[in-house]
Amino acid sequence: MKKAYVFPGQGSQFPGMAKDLYNNNPKAKEMLERANEILGFRITDVMFEGTAEDLKATKVTQPAVFLHSTVLAACYEGFEPDMVAGHSLGEFSALAAAGAVAFEDALRLVAIRANAMQKCCEAVPGTMAAIIGLPNETVEAICAETEGTVVAANYNSDGQVVISGEKEAVEAACVKAKEAGAKRALPLAVSGAFHSPLMEPARVELAEAIEKTTFNAPKCPVYQNVSAQAETDPQTIKSNLLKQLTSPVRWTQSVKAMVADGAGYFMEIGPGTVLQGLIKRTAGPDVTLEGLTTL
Repeated sequence: MKKAYVFPGQGSQFPGMAKDLYNNNPKAKEMLERANEILGFRITDVMFEGTAEDLKATKVTQPAVFLHSTVLAACYEGFEPDMVAGHSLGEFSALAAAGAVAFEDALRLVAIRANAMQKCCEAVPGTMAAIIGLPNETVEAICAETEGTVVAANYNSDGQVVISGEKEAVEAACVKAKEAGAKRALPLAVSGAFHSPLMEPARVELAEAIEKTTFNAPKCPVYQNVSAQAETDPQTIKSNLLKQLTSPVRWTQSVKAMVADGAGYFMEIGPGTVLQGLIKRTAGPDVTLEGLTTL
């Protein structure tokens, strides 16, 4: 039975995240202090003492979640993956944990990505909504026939697709989804239209930084959001990582691909338990699920 380690994305942050790690593990403390230097502000103060509202800003959330996950993986002695994957932002954590990119370089990329996405959110107001209880193809068809920009952005589990785009277009697609029989069409409390064409300026900004960053072959395959298949070639990994900003997160397809390739054990490393729920709904009862939020 192969082991898959998975890393959460934005939305799994919580006040006090990684504080135990910092206080009880010298290596974790060293890595988090190094992160404070790289970022130019004490993100640990926000992570440990900030409110849920303080942690919600994209430019804080993304580095915070990345740090919790990556530091935890680096300090966990049992970390011996056969494969890794991360949901959206979590893909950076997965790549760093698997040795495809250095911790410091990955953190710099996450900070650039977060700031670029924040700028996109402020420049073009957008939103996202979860459509529950419709086939993927129906959601895609609804998006295609809705006026304005709205696309399928996250294939989270069977029967749960998140759509993303201009506010009015997303609202119109939600109405159509309910008419088509969706159990729910739930607006999400997000600051922008992630994984949609509205993120194109952020993709352009991130492209230059990724191109300058050294990527290596990971120590195990990385199942990337864009391709939903095992990747080991550094250039392919770079290309997919960049496409991810404006392309859908194929999480359902990635989980199924990992199971097909032998994964029977999944451990979610980092804050929250969101991915365990999604994997359970997609992979079924035969896989073993665990979570690791601290040591």
